[in-house]
Amino acid sequence: MQKKIAVYPGTFDPITNGHLDILQRASSIFDMVYIAVAKNLHKNPLFNDEERLELIEGCIRDYPNVKVDNFDGLVVEFARKKGATVIIRGLRAISDFDYEFQMALMNRHLSDEIDTVFLMPHEDYTYLSSSTVREIAKFGGDVDGFVTENVKEALINKFRSPK
Repeated sequence: MQKKIAVYPGTFDPITNGHLDILQRASSIFDMVYIAVAKNLHKNPLFNDEERLELIEGCIRDYPNVKVDNFDGLVVEFARKKGATVIIRGLRAISDFDYEFQMALMNRHLSDEIDTVFLMPHEDYTYLSSSTVREIAKFGGDVDGFVTENVKEALINKFRSPK
């Protein structure tokens, strides 16, 4: 029987408990899930590629069927290289759907053997985004409950350090 492999792409700047909720759901459905960290230079990430990989690795120790890697380019090409047949995307609200639907259709056009599966996070995380977490942390707000302890410490250190 062929392994069911999925790719969960994103910038993950930083990874949040909402991302981890989607990951937990995906890891219970698929034999292997690759967290694909996008090298998205257009977003000007707070954490560099290596920092994001390290933060994620610190969050996935309890997931034996999850691996993390970064990519530059098309997610369908990354998925092909990993032998994945599914791209995982999280939907927090109706406002996410239009963009995600367009991306899923484009990915299907680029590679019709790779499907997109949409997963909804727990309702506690529907309002949560990496940009919101960064903003709260930037102004010294409490991010407990939004990110893991290692991510919280990295945010504090990032905003505490001189520019």
